[in-house]
Amino acid sequence: MPALLEEKSIKGDESFFIGIFQDNLEKSTWHYHNNFEISFITEGSGKRIVGDSIEEFQPGDLVFIGRRLPHVWIANKEPQSISSRNLEMVFLQFPSDLLSPQMLGLPEFKFVSKALSLSDRGIQIVGHTLNKVSEIMLQLPYLDNFERMLGFFKLMDIIGKSETNVPLASKDYLKKRFSTSNKRIAVIHDYLMNNYREELNLKNLASMVNMAEGSLCRFFRANMGMTLFEYLNLIKIEFACKLLMDFELSVLEVCLDSGFNNLSHFNKQFKKTTGLPPSEYRKQFKN
Repeated sequence: MPALLEEKSIKGDESFFIGIFQDNLEKSTWHYHNNFEISFITEGSGKRIVGDSIEEFQPGDLVFIGRRLPHVWIANKEPQSISSRNLEMVFLQFPSDLLSPQMLGLPEFKFVSKALSLSDRGIQIVGHTLNKVSEIMLQLPYLDNFERMLGFFKLMDIIGKSETNVPLASKDYLKKRFSTSNKRIAVIHDYLMNNYREELNLKNLASMVNMAEGSLCRFFRANMGMTLFEYLNLIKIEFACKLLMDFELSVLEVCLDSGFNNLSHFNKQFKKTTGLPPSEYRKQFKN
């Protein structure tokens, strides 16, 4: 995410993170994290991508996104709000250990447990549920700690009880989503996923998994059947495929937004991975 201008962050006596995110930059980052996230758009419009779901968003858009589910908001480059911001949202993030299995097993937390399960695919919250949840979301930053926690439980219960939630990512996407029991591979994947727009720093990555650079490269290739750079390109191309579905973006903009610095190199890598150049891939999708 780009810079957070105002926030109410986790302190020693708080269990979750509630903040206000403001973005004036024409920059989108395909990312995920290990927290659950509820995001309510207050300004801006554009495309929202969650897994393989690509939809328009505008003020009032409210979504609940599960752990490790890739997502991004691509704001329109010409802001339509009075403040001239491209994007503003109120968001809430919380870790999985905030709600223990023992707590979720209680009958009073039946619908809270259901809400967590629904977040695996990501859901858009609409209808009367949208009004109830957004009202609580906007109040949370200004409540004291105990009242904030009660508001959080109420919010989750409302989401779980709702019959109007709209699933976002497809079931097929969840089946194909990256998973591994190898902790080092998981750390490497997370790093590449969240830093794909930056130049790959082998030294930093090697230190994260306590390996020498050469050992890291050999280890990754032996386990994944490809080099680190080939895997990084796959992450970039996956995001580029989604960006190409936005016909308002030029191929050059897609190239830059997906982490490539050279259009010729982007075209070559895209065709190598998908079998089609970016322009043909876009025409196929449009047709």
